[in-house]
Amino acid sequence: MIDLYTFATPNGRKASIALEELGLAYRVQVVDITKGEQFKPEFLAINPNSKIPAIVDPDGPGGQAITIFESAAILIYLAEKTGRLFPASGPERYDVLQWAMFQMGGVGPMFGQYNHFARFASEKIPYAIERYTKESKRLLQVLERQLQTRIFVASEYSIADILLFPWVDSHAKNAPQLLEDAPRVRRWLEMLWARPAVQRGMQVPPRSQ
Repeated sequence: MIDLYTFATPNGRKASIALEELGLAYRVQVVDITKGEQFKPEFLAINPNSKIPAIVDPDGPGGQAITIFESAAILIYLAEKTGRLFPASGPERYDVLQWAMFQMGGVGPMFGQYNHFARFASEKIPYAIERYTKESKRLLQVLERQLQTRIFVASEYSIADILLFPWVDSHAKNAPQLLEDAPRVRRWLEMLWARPAVQRGMQVPPRSQ
């Protein structure tokens, strides 16, 4: 059984959605980042970068245990382990990969900075708020244009959708004005929310934990 080290954040939700979609047995290990549990030695032994999510799979390659951190690496590993949600070869594989990198290099960091400066920072810095608002809108429009001709981000439902979904959904709830000009993105969110595995994964762990 896979151990999932996670918390109720967009990054944590990516891993739980993937595990639910792939039907893999897993056990939730809550790492309460509001209490600094990510800095405890036992977790640093799993992820030296002290971030969630991380997984430990006792049945890794060659039957050996493996530990993986970084959400995209986790999803690539899980998809390749099961042969689902990530094409094995060809242009379709690189299509998924480029959108996975788009999330990891753009959407996650920029949306995170928007959340910090616009919602949580004790000092409101207009320049920072404007910068990350503009960049969030720009990234959403990149996604909006991609969805003009596709139902999913890549040619079919994949880890690219799963990686993007929790962050975009967070913006839709906490900063809906940023999605005013993104009807296709909103439709995509609704379509993914209709998936039972997404619904289950978005509750892991419950926010009360």
